[in-house]
Amino acid sequence: MDDHPDGHVEEPLHVPVMLERCVELLGHGVTAARELGLPPVIIDATLGMGGHSEGILREFPDVRLIGIDRDPQAIAEASARLASFGERFTAVHTTDDALPEVLSAHRIERISGALFDLGVSSLQLDEDERGFSYSRPAPLDMRMNPQDPLTAADVLNSYSESELARIISEYGEERFARRIARIIVTDRGERPWSTSDQLADMLQRVVPDSKSARKRSHPAKRTFQALRIEVNRELEILESALPAALRALHIGGVVVVESYQSLEDTIVKRIFRSGTTSAAPPELPIVPDHLQPWLTDLTRGAEKADTAEIEINPRSASVRLRAVAKTKEQPA
Repeated sequence: MDDHPDGHVEEPLHVPVMLERCVELLGHGVTAARELGLPPVIIDATLGMGGHSEGILREFPDVRLIGIDRDPQAIAEASARLASFGERFTAVHTTDDALPEVLSAHRIERISGALFDLGVSSLQLDEDERGFSYSRPAPLDMRMNPQDPLTAADVLNSYSESELARIISEYGEERFARRIARIIVTDRGERPWSTSDQLADMLQRVVPDSKSARKRSHPAKRTFQALRIEVNRELEILESALPAALRALHIGGVVVVESYQSLEDTIVKRIFRSGTTSAAPPELPIVPDHLQPWLTDLTRGAEKADTAEIEINPRSASVRLRAVAKTKEQPA
């Protein structure tokens, strides 16, 4: 489950999660670019408020960084924050699965690294009118890009009961998905869904309290996560964006991903594993070159934030960081 704070925990507006580790890992790609005689280029595929980008640009004076974000407010705030880096920084307002088009538009053939800091940002959580939090009354919006047409209210008021049950079950991993979907459809006949507190109150009544020794998270948490993922096509975009970033790497380039819930991390593990393991049958005595792994793990499993960071930045409690480096071109 996604363990981002939803208003219950006060935290600074933006503290980059595991910043030093991300910079260290991306440094392998920067070093490889220098050895190849290439200008190092880093893509921050989830720019947010620019905290990770600032750390990267400060650490590597020769790096050019392109920051991608679908949220125009994030683009504006990060651009102001990073203005002192001049032409070394470029912000692009789009989704991160548009990476190939972004690189082509900026005449970049290969990149030294890419960073994905997934999920909802502190900026979005802290803006009540965005509707991401279930702890404060707000319109049921949940769009990371306010220019997109679909809102969470649209989903609740127009999707069929079966579609709602599937989304809440798959994206929210909610075992009461069918019950919730049935009530959503029934209740909207009397009153359309419009506010976060309206939905959260219903979920608090409908989702049973956990009887297990381990306390269950807030009853609204899973359904809100499911709606957010559906509205923003988060998993669909990740499925496309991550392979595109890997293909764009030069030899020695690095991709770093910070995931905050199991659905994201499962996709990352699968895509990384497809490049770090041999495609040859186990009984094959000699593995042909085109079946050899073309990526290598830079992390042993998923790395987590330490206790000191979690105390300073509660958002980091659920992070799972994985990184790979490109050792050869991807087989056709």
